[in-house]
Amino acid sequence: MDMSGERIIAAPRERVWAALNDADALKAAIPGCEALDKTSDTELTARVAMKIGPMAARFTVKVTLSDIVAPESYQITGEGNGGAMGFAKGGAEVKLTALGASETRLNYTAKAQVGGKMAQLGARLIDATAKQMSDQFFDRFAAALAPIAGAVEVAPPAPQALSILSLIPKEFAGMPIIFWVGSFFMLWVMYLIFLST
Repeated sequence: MDMSGERIIAAPRERVWAALNDADALKAAIPGCEALDKTSDTELTARVAMKIGPMAARFTVKVTLSDIVAPESYQITGEGNGGAMGFAKGGAEVKLTALGASETRLNYTAKAQVGGKMAQLGARLIDATAKQMSDQFFDRFAAALAPIAGAVEVAPPAPQALSILSLIPKEFAGMPIIFWVGSFFMLWVMYLIFLST
């Protein structure tokens, strides 16, 4: 299986390079990644749960980085064992090109081979799954590096319109104004009932 692609990431090349070498950033971006540990500057181990067609398995993966030219490129090779499901091994070349102060082009070419039960599923299904996982990885990776939107400027509150009601005091003689208004109307109603007859 051969695969290649390109992504434009809205971040400076040094920041993209740092994320490609950060275990937490990679773990968050890899679909189905349950654990990712950096055992040295050039080696990582991972546990990844994945599903290909009707089969699901957990893979233990060992990854090695080589031909490192920081912050421009490296070669990545890995081998994973999925128990009864089979194995996968392969490698990829990753290259970063600065497109300005805040954009980076990431190019990759990858080759992989699978064996065991996984190989019986057929190249078309395996290729489609690999492409889907690759797209998910780069979508998550790019989203995590996207610049955080600047703080939204909050407009000062509009001055409240002046109305006659705002001039009426809230209290009078220690009692709420509504008490006095209610009392006035009650007296008026009593006057109309009893005194106007």
